[in-house]
Amino acid sequence: MSDSVTHTKETGTSEAKVVSNFIRHIIDEDISNNKNGGRVVTRFPPEPNGYLHIGHAKSICLNFGLAGDYNGVCNLRFDDTNPEKEELEYIDAIKKDVSWLGFKWQGEAKYASGYFDQLHSYAIELIKSGKAYVCSLSPDEARDYRGSLTAAGKDSPYREQSVEEKLDLFARMKQGEFDEGEKVLRAKIDMASPNINMRDPILYRIRKIEHHQTGNEWCIYPMYDYTHCLSDAIEGITHSLCTLEFEDHRPLYDWVLDQLQTPSHPQQIEFARLNLNYTITSKRKLKQLVDEHHVLGWDDPRMPTISGLRRRGYTPASIRDFSERIGVTKVDGVVDMSTLEFCIREDLEHSAPRAMCVINPLKVTIESWAEDEVQELSAPRHPKDESMGRRTLKMTRVIYIDRSDFEEVPPPKYKRLTVDKEVRLRNSYVIKC
Repeated sequence: MSDSVTHTKETGTSEAKVVSNFIRHIIDEDISNNKNGGRVVTRFPPEPNGYLHIGHAKSICLNFGLAGDYNGVCNLRFDDTNPEKEELEYIDAIKKDVSWLGFKWQGEAKYASGYFDQLHSYAIELIKSGKAYVCSLSPDEARDYRGSLTAAGKDSPYREQSVEEKLDLFARMKQGEFDEGEKVLRAKIDMASPNINMRDPILYRIRKIEHHQTGNEWCIYPMYDYTHCLSDAIEGITHSLCTLEFEDHRPLYDWVLDQLQTPSHPQQIEFARLNLNYTITSKRKLKQLVDEHHVLGWDDPRMPTISGLRRRGYTPASIRDFSERIGVTKVDGVVDMSTLEFCIREDLEHSAPRAMCVINPLKVTIESWAEDEVQELSAPRHPKDESMGRRTLKMTRVIYIDRSDFEEVPPPKYKRLTVDKEVRLRNSYVIKC
């Protein structure tokens, strides 16, 4: 679904080619039709239930990158509707990772919990218009009523409550009169829909848990599908970019917005997520590695988290380059780890000042060199970039070379140090064994 059409953009030090893709085509057409007044507003909406990993980097670069290229803005919004799994540590880590990658969000970071009052008011509107009801089915009963991929669901016996009864029950849910799982607020759509997401999905459930932003103000929390579209609309998002697993959720996204008078109606667009071979990109599984102490934390260099990659030596530029190279499509695929490794090599090749180390040292004594003589030699910090300056190397009677650079009985065509042969030390003199 991507193509080879390119344009250029300034990167600060050079011009980089940007490969066009189906999302850019949509935005270009929207701008040409003056849709949304020609504005482009995107958002990166992580749930603060873990550290960001390399898969999130693609979404970060896509959302912030598009906003930058089209002179728009990108919000950082925490979809914090599940306080049971969320922590302030994760919020701080996410902010740090996004900033480290080189992106700046519009204004202050936003929280879905900041819209809880508005979401609650919208829920009351749905109840009053006959589009939502309070259901008392147990989770097992609700599962049976929902049906399957091949069988239609059945209407809940609580579906036809009066508006007054629904409003009363929902108010009592908010006041904490019911236990968790005893009541839920459900949308009233179509229990026979071929799309299971449209079979009267849950909009609110009871969770008597303290929230990291709102404390104990709420004991009912909105579901992600309900919260996400309304948060986008409240913020004036124009293009809501999601991965392909949300494609079946788009009808619900649009249905909620169609039932309510919201400030805007964003367009949800799905793209293929990043699948990196030999790499775990499930936050649940990564959290298990941390919780069971298989690794030393979320930023363990062995982890595919952004903080882990940072500790391993990856640079922001290399990850941005990787995200650009893999492109944006509507077809799931697997990217080889070597592509990511190539990007860090490319970046370090051009940006890293050179240094030397000897991993497996072999002592070499230069007999013709005076015992106390120390000579300072000059070497470039980068072989192709003189602007990086030069460094000083100290040459003494005793030096160390790697053991692999010397053989008493060398194999054929051996070019390193051996008996009765000369070699030149890099940035130094010729020595003979």
